Amino acid sequence: MPIHISSAFDSGAIDVISLADPGDIRLNIRADNASNFAQWFHFSLHAQTALAVRLRFMNAGQCAFPEGWKGYRVTASYDRRHWFRIDTSFDGQVMSARLTLDAPLVYFAYFEPYSQEQHLSLIAASAATAAHSHTVQVQHLGQTLEGRSITLLSLTNPQSTTPTAQRKKVWLIARQHPGETMAEWFAQGFLERLLDEGDAVARVLLAQCVFYVVPNMNPDGAAHGNLRTNAVGANLNREWATPSVEKSPEVFLVRQKMLELGVDLCLDAHGDEGLPYNFVAGTEGTLGYSPRIEALEASFKAAWQSTCPDFQTAHGYGRTAQGAANPTLATNWVGQQFNCLAFTIEMPFKDNADLPHPLVGWNGERSKRLGASVLLPILAVAGQLR
Repeated sequence: MPIHISSAFDSGAIDVISLADPGDIRLNIRADNASNFAQWFHFSLHAQTALAVRLRFMNAGQCAFPEGWKGYRVTASYDRRHWFRIDTSFDGQVMSARLTLDAPLVYFAYFEPYSQEQHLSLIAASAATAAHSHTVQVQHLGQTLEGRSITLLSLTNPQSTTPTAQRKKVWLIARQHPGETMAEWFAQGFLERLLDEGDAVARVLLAQCVFYVVPNMNPDGAAHGNLRTNAVGANLNREWATPSVEKSPEVFLVRQKMLELGVDLCLDAHGDEGLPYNFVAGTEGTLGYSPRIEALEASFKAAWQSTCPDFQTAHGYGRTAQGAANPTLATNWVGQQFNCLAFTIEMPFKDNADLPHPLVGWNGERSKRLGASVLLPILAVAGQLR
């Protein structure tokens, strides 16, 4: 049975160099469709069951974040639902991964994918909730350059005694970088807990706040199998100072809605290629950073760390000097524009080194659970946001 590799599907991405030897399958990680960022891969392999294969990613050392391959393990699945990690090594130039096949078809990916079908199902499930409850509103903000919808979900308790004008405006945006699929898994867990009518934390928060959630900021890039950019090569998390309809309509539309509605807290969910930890980056580098925001940051982080062992504060990006922040990043622009608490949430492509899971590493389910857990630090600071 000849070996066949395909990436002709949603988020598929790989370039095949040679399939002649199952012990030396040579591949290149494909760059984003309109930029030079290369790190994401997702493909299927058809071959004989029980065949031992070695995948060699020949250009790993030239990818966007080569340090990210150190300690990393490729993820694989036979059914596209249950993903596991396989033996992987990196010599500084070539990354090699090995697997003896338990079935004639296996999928490989940089991280557990989150497909367009899953995205549409998440939106549809929320819309179905709206059909029998006024808790959720689903709003089409506009289209991407390739015609895909940018969808905003709004969640609150319309029967709350808290006047609408006094409810805190909490935003979650996810997957500006489309290859950081853990971000949409995080958004799913966040939404599922908010919509759990038996969850006391969710009930209290929905009475006090209005939640605005954009589960996928970059559906074009996701469909193309891009790591970091949209269909025309724009890195959306470098577009917030001056987005345009021609280059970054995704940011333009969401930013416009934020200016219309306001923001009291903004969380921007991402994945980090190198650090094997969950952490946050704040707005200390902005000119408007103040003791009030610093105190809110400390309260939020302390509450999350005390209630979720998967979150930590010892490892991260370090502090940025005040005035040195990059204003084109979402967290910095939002924090400065609205004088509010804003965080970039980073999750690992590898594993959480504090609580490693040898079989799956950090994965979609763990990202979902982290997304659900962030409601507790939100609850801890909700009363202090304004």
